[in-house]
Amino acid sequence: MKIPERDWKVFRRLQAIALERFCQRVLDECQATASDPSRSAHERYLEVFRLIQERDQELADAFDNPRRSTAFLTLTLIRSHGLLTEEEVAEFSPETEQTTRPG
Repeated sequence: MKIPERDWKVFRRLQAIALERFCQRVLDECQATASDPSRSAHERYLEVFRLIQERDQELADAFDNPRRSTAFLTLTLIRSHGLLTEEEVAEFSPETEQTTRPG
């Protein structure tokens, strides 16, 4: 099932916004982890490394290789990460909004 053309255009625009939000969230997590005074430098390094690996997979799942044929799944993932506002989601057709509503 392919996303309607109108929604595809909205998706492409909002995907860039969601990607920026995702990356900022990860950078904030890394910064908080790296500056935790209760851990040694090595512990912080290992945690940042683990965090980057985990978030990199999430980023790949939600943002790599966008295609119309997988846009519903991709949009569902983006929404499940809380990366779009209600106003942004409302730009989609009611059918797309309903289809991509996270479980």
